[in-house]
Amino acid sequence: MKIILIDRKHEASRAVALGRWSLAFLSLVLLGVPVGFAGLGYHWAQPSWQPDADTVSLDFLQDEVDAQAQAVVELRAQAERRLQALSMTMAEMEARLLRLDAMGQRLTELSGLDEGEFDFSRSPALGGPLTTASGDSEKVASNDLIIEMGALETRIADREQQLELLDALLVNRQLQDDSYLSGRPIGKGWMSSAFGRRKDPFTGQSSWHQGVDFAGKAGSDIVAVAGGVVTWSGERYGYGEMVEISHGGGYTTRYAHNEKNLVKVGDIVGKGQVLALMGSSGRSTGPHVHYEVYKHGRPVDPASYVRRTQR
Repeated sequence: MKIILIDRKHEASRAVALGRWSLAFLSLVLLGVPVGFAGLGYHWAQPSWQPDADTVSLDFLQDEVDAQAQAVVELRAQAERRLQALSMTMAEMEARLLRLDAMGQRLTELSGLDEGEFDFSRSPALGGPLTTASGDSEKVASNDLIIEMGALETRIADREQQLELLDALLVNRQLQDDSYLSGRPIGKGWMSSAFGRRKDPFTGQSSWHQGVDFAGKAGSDIVAVAGGVVTWSGERYGYGEMVEISHGGGYTTRYAHNEKNLVKVGDIVGKGQVLALMGSSGRSTGPHVHYEVYKHGRPVDPASYVRRTQR
C-alpha cells in the first residue's frame, strides 16, 4: 500500500510505501484513539466513589441491630402492660377474698357454729414434699407472679367451698326450724277447750275432743305453727271451713271453723303465715279456731307443741 504526501508550498509530491505490519499498526492506532476517548468519557461520567463489600455488610448489620432494638422496646412495653393487668387482677382477687372471708366469718358467728368448724380467718391447710424448682433464676422469678395468682385462686376456691357448705347447712337448719311445730295458731285469744274427753257442747254427753280450741275475736288472724304445704282448704263436715297443712316428718296440722280461708291447696306456707280468719263455721258455738295435730296419721295433744319454745 502506498501513501502519497503532497506539499502545497513547493507543489511537490512524495509517495511512501507501507508494508503489511506498518499498515496493521496504523489501523490499530486509528481505531484505538476513539475507543480510548470513549472509555475515558465513561469513567468520568461514573461517581467518584463506590462502596466496597465490607461497607455494604456493615450497613446491613447496623439496620438489623436497630430493628432488633426497636423490637425489644416494643416487647418490654407489652410485658409492662401485661404485668400491670396481672397486678390489677391480683388486687381484685385479694378484695374478693377479703369480702368472702368477712361474709363467711359473719355467717359463722350468726349461725352459732362450733369454733373451728368453719374458719375464715386462716389460710387453707396445704402440704406435700419439697421439690426443687427447675430452670434458671430469671425463669423462676418470672413465674412467681403466676404462682402467687394460683395460690390466691386456691384460697378463693377454699372459701367458696366453705360458704357453699355453710349455706347448705343454714338452709337445712332453716328448713328444720321452719317445720318445727311450736307456739299457738292465733295472735290473741285464749284456750277455751283442751284435748281429750269433755262434755259435748251440743248434746251435753261425754265425747272425745281430738284437738284444742282457741277462742278470740271474729275475723282475727289464724297462723301456721310451722312451715309446710297446704293439703286441704275448704269446707269439711263438722269442721266448717278448714285448712290442713303437711309439715313433713309425719306431722300434719288442722285449723277449723274459719270465717274465710286465705290459702289454697298446693300453697307453700311459712311459719307464722296467716292462713285464715277466725270464725264460727261448721259445728261451732262461737268464734274460735279448732286446732289439731296429727303424728303419722294419729291425733296427738297439741298442748305439748303449743308450749314448745321456738328454735
